[in-house]
Order: sequence, then structure tokens, then C-alpha cells
Amino acid sequence: YDSKCVFCRIARREEPGTALLPCEYEDLVCFRDIRPDAPHHYLVVPVEHMQNCKTLKTEHIPIVKRMMEVGKAVLQRNNFTDFNDVRMGFHWPPFCSISHLHLHVLAPASQLGFFSRLLYRINSYWFIT
Repeated sequence: YDSKCVFCRIARREEPGTALLPCEYEDLVCFRDIRPDAPHHYLVVPVEHMQNCKTLKTEHIPIVKRMMEVGKAVLQRNNFTDFNDVRMGFHWPPFCSISHLHLHVLAPASQLGFFSRLLYRINSYWFIT
């Protein structure tokens, strides 16, 4: 836990302005992005402070898979089912605004604006899916 990390505080329900969405796993939280780039833009965050996607190792594969499951589930709960029009991924350091692992879940990807298409470009130098 890092008290200076906003995602750590959100995960511990210490940020009353951030509503947590239903999540199947106790080690993850999900909430809306404060600056959405798509009609559906959610962040899935581990409760445990993890630096970023660059620090992930093979033993982290299960948590990343669960993060993606949570992303799909929140979209389904919000009546979005076209998973061919979804963008999920991580910003690669140093292109992370917050140094706590977080999965971006964006839908419909076809409605991303010009700048957002660049920011969340599939497997670019700064965003990995």
C-alpha cells in the first residue's frame, strides 16, 4: 500500500468521490475513468500496489487474465456485448500517468476520437494490448 498513490486509496475505498463498480474478485477493483475517451471507459486495478505493466512477470498472468475478465463483465453489465469493438490494454512506461498497474477498458473502440485513437493505438510503443 502506498498512501501517496491515488489508485491504492481508491482500492481501499479512501476516495469517496470514486464509485467502485461490482467486481467478482476481491484483489481487484473497477471504476470509471475520470477523463473518459469512449462512451465506456473503465479502469481495472489490483488492490495490491503493483508498479506498472513493465514490472509484470509470468507469475502475474493470472491477475492480468482476471483483470480482462472484470473488464468484459463490466461492459456486459452495461449492455455492451460487441467484443470486436473493445480496446483493452496498458500504457507502457513512461507513458503512464499513474504508477499503479491499471487496465484500460474502452468501448466502442470505433467511437474513439482522433487523439484517443493515437493514445490507445493497438500494440504501439506506448500502449500494449
